[in-house]
Amino acid sequence: MKLHDILKGSDYSLDLFVQESINALENRIIDKVDKKGKPYYSVNCIIRGKEIKLTPEEVVRQLYTEQLISQYGYSQDRIAFEYPIYFGRDAKRADIVIRDTDDVNVAYIIVEVKKPKAKDGREQLKSYTHATGASMAVWTNGTTIAYYQRQNPNFFKDIPNIPRATETLAEILQAPFTMKDLINEDKLTKTGKSLKDLVLEMEDEVLANAGVDVFEEVFKLIFAKLYDEQIGATDEQYNLEFRNSGLSDIQLKEKIEKLFKKACYKWPGVFAEDAKVALTPPHLAICVASLEGVKLFNSNLDVVDEAFEYLISKSSKGEKGQYFTPRYVIDMCVKMLNPTMEETMIDTAAGSSGFPVHTIFHVWKQMQVAANKPVSHLFTAIPKGHAETEYVQDKVYAIDFDEKAVRVARTLNLIAGDGHTNVLHLNTLDYARWATVTKDDDWVDTYNEGFKRLKKLRTSNDFARFNFDVLMANPPFAGEVKEGQILSRYELGMKNGKTQKSVSRDILFIERNLNFLKPGGRMAIVLPQGRFNNSSDKAIREYIAEHCRILAVVGLHGNTFKPHTGTKTSVLLVQKWDDVLCPRVEDYNIFFATQRLEGKNNSGVKLYWKDDKSGSTTDPKLALCDKYGHPIVYHDLHATVDYNWNEETNTNDIVQLTPDGIAEAFIEFAKKEQLSFFAVAPLMK
Repeated sequence: MKLHDILKGSDYSLDLFVQESINALENRIIDKVDKKGKPYYSVNCIIRGKEIKLTPEEVVRQLYTEQLISQYGYSQDRIAFEYPIYFGRDAKRADIVIRDTDDVNVAYIIVEVKKPKAKDGREQLKSYTHATGASMAVWTNGTTIAYYQRQNPNFFKDIPNIPRATETLAEILQAPFTMKDLINEDKLTKTGKSLKDLVLEMEDEVLANAGVDVFEEVFKLIFAKLYDEQIGATDEQYNLEFRNSGLSDIQLKEKIEKLFKKACYKWPGVFAEDAKVALTPPHLAICVASLEGVKLFNSNLDVVDEAFEYLISKSSKGEKGQYFTPRYVIDMCVKMLNPTMEETMIDTAAGSSGFPVHTIFHVWKQMQVAANKPVSHLFTAIPKGHAETEYVQDKVYAIDFDEKAVRVARTLNLIAGDGHTNVLHLNTLDYARWATVTKDDDWVDTYNEGFKRLKKLRTSNDFARFNFDVLMANPPFAGEVKEGQILSRYELGMKNGKTQKSVSRDILFIERNLNFLKPGGRMAIVLPQGRFNNSSDKAIREYIAEHCRILAVVGLHGNTFKPHTGTKTSVLLVQKWDDVLCPRVEDYNIFFATQRLEGKNNSGVKLYWKDDKSGSTTDPKLALCDKYGHPIVYHDLHATVDYNWNEETNTNDIVQLTPDGIAEAFIEFAKKEQLSFFAVAPLMK
């Protein structure tokens, strides 16, 4: 084919165009020879009416123009090539311009064409659109295509398509859009962007200068959108409301405000009763345009995690040395401690509630497998069964001292528990003040139901001790507690019978967490590596050994918490001594392991398994994915598996996608050691 000769070397694919159109252009190609006798190809241009040289870029332009005429119905006299656009005295030329139907001197749609596989030109396109005042813009390279609506001089909204000659843009935007459409058109999947990327773009475009609390306003929008998606998942005919369907900015704000109020009613205790969206109508319109094409309900939760970590770390979280734990680290801990539906669980430094949520997912999988039901997409808008929601409401708890993090955590748990949550805003270490804090009217209005359930699990009146089966936490490992009133309540806060001047927070969390556990209860805690080998921390290690059996120490890679910190950390797993569940012995085996596959590079960018499992990549489009299309992070902490329902056997077939990791090795160790949570204890048969 002559087209092949023209396009060879550009690694092209004309995926956007039907073969019939490609063949038609092929048949129009004219063989030519230049003055030096060198052969080339030309074609009679369908717009300019003259013969022009056929370059790779011209191939795409001719094919797309034929599409504009035959599929969109635009007449040739409305289409112009090399349309002049003036920037002061300088003039540039747009590849294709569709003129306004009422005024041929006004640009309606501007199209920028690039040779196949070329990726540049989008900013150039936007500058052309600004300069002409055109309503819409199209960028294409023959393989992919993007459509934009110019909403103000600084913002372009992604739109699903441009209107045909007989349509208006409003008609395009008002087309029904269901949850099924959102799944098919998910912006994050199609563009490879993250929710954090979109938040950063919104900051650049409007939020930084909008005079609002960025965290609050983005959180409100995500909250409203989660509610919208949940309705859409239960009603296939429901048209999603979190969209700008050709409304004015004022009308759009009214619609989003109503949606937000409904979400607050459905999931109380996250926002104040009188909370309102503070963004101005134009600013809100831009933010809605950025978020409307994103599917938030996503089983790996990285979709919302990364965005909230960024927003929260800008304020209090990072300053206190507490960073969100990567989901793959959380999953390792959950698999190693193996919580069950009969057991209670708590995270005492919850952050965004990663440990509780993934504990919920772990137990739900157990329940579904035991009941011979398909293992579902877990962070889903589809309502859970009674047993599943009852487990969340009765067994799972979380505490954090950062109010913003608590609200994020409550949102995720409210959704999982269908309207109830046990995520509480409390200072875990300063438990003596709980009695005062929990009497505040505003606090009671939000947290009292969960707190009443928590109180039933305490074994002392002063909230010092509780009766939890499982605890997982990543406490702050920066900063010190200097308040003597707090330090005096902890053995590790004392030295030689006197209160120490200061003690690192993570040290106090060790003792506090053990006091949350019942005898035989088990804990996973992330600690600075120095706690395991510094000579000055010998007393801490002795304290741990005295109170519990050390099950495992897993050294995490130095990049785990980057880009926030390069502090080396390890996960400590223990089980409190108990005559039945964990009988005291003087000599026992301990599981040690070190993470080799880093999960993130030195810049803190996630690494993924390559699709061919040959190594790692930072490009999610080249990554190995699970059955939900989620890229799998490059780590060796645990194996990633798919649960595929077998209709013939009515069971779940487990397909392992990555090699066994540290968690699987520990499970084998635990079974050999007859640890109670993987082997039936003597008195529990």
